[in-house]
Amino acid sequence: MRILVVTDAWAPQVNGVVRTFTRIREELHSRGHLVEVISPEGFRSLPCPGYPEIPLVVRPGRQLVRRIEAFAPEAIHIATEGLLGFAARRYCLRRGLPFTSSYATRFPEYVSARLPVPLSWGYAIMRHFHRPSRAVMVSTDSIRQELSARGFANLVEWTRGVDTEFFHPEAAQGRPDPFEGLPRPIYLCVGRVAVEKNIEAFLSLDLQQGTKVVVGDGPQLAGLRTRYPQVRFAGAQQDEDLARHYAAADVFVFPSRTDTFGLVMLEALASGLPVAAFPVPGPLDVIDGSGAGVLSEDLGFAIRQALAIPPTRCRTHALTYSWAACAELFLGNLAPIEPTTAAAQSPDLGFSGAV
Repeated sequence: MRILVVTDAWAPQVNGVVRTFTRIREELHSRGHLVEVISPEGFRSLPCPGYPEIPLVVRPGRQLVRRIEAFAPEAIHIATEGLLGFAARRYCLRRGLPFTSSYATRFPEYVSARLPVPLSWGYAIMRHFHRPSRAVMVSTDSIRQELSARGFANLVEWTRGVDTEFFHPEAAQGRPDPFEGLPRPIYLCVGRVAVEKNIEAFLSLDLQQGTKVVVGDGPQLAGLRTRYPQVRFAGAQQDEDLARHYAAADVFVFPSRTDTFGLVMLEALASGLPVAAFPVPGPLDVIDGSGAGVLSEDLGFAIRQALAIPPTRCRTHALTYSWAACAELFLGNLAPIEPTTAAAQSPDLGFSGAV
């Protein structure tokens, strides 16, 4: 099958959307499917205010049309609700082509955390975006129930995976200890250093002993470094260096209340790290009942209790998630474009790609 994925998030950005679709593309290619990704690369764009590393595509219409029609997809998936995603949505609607979409980021909460915008406005836009989608893929049952209560339809579950060969408890063996000289235990947090990740809820805790370590980059990094000089901010880490940080830590702290899944939790578990988090969607779906972590509104309590969890229990739970199963779910959720439908479409040179 020729599968087109349209996403506003792609490398060099580092986030769950990018990691997920990178792995999904690899898995589907190995099964003989052809996956084309249309991302902001190659389009004229402007830096997103507050997030200069995130490009906002400017009027992608004609170029987007040419790239879609040159690829001639048999299924179209719109991964993000950004400007490129809206342009692809409009393309499909004008031509009567079915498409699927995914809800991977809580944009209403993210916007409300920065601007005086009611959540109801944000969710109204999200409902509008996803309403024509044949299947809105969500990562957990908690998110599915939450969106259903907010009036979303056509919701299907699409879980995530983790590379348990790459993220492994032995990833730090034979390599320099990234935490050498730091008081133990090491409380590790990995993610974007931004207000929506609620990192300060972790940094402000009085844990009495040990060292807090934050791996990641983002707009809050400079400010938090100044306010919390006792915290080790390791910056963004990639590939083997990231795996080494996981494997060398003692407990993984996930303070976010807005993630739809939290892929970093699986990476931590695969590395033998127990998880401490709030009892919210994402952690409730990944951790609750597994014995591989502790969920509590008292995050400090969760951290202290999680330290007693054996690494083997965490690793065993991570082994139940695979990218192969994730790819199969994604493939099964797609809405194939019938050849007669595609052939009936005529070029629309007036398409502008405006939202």
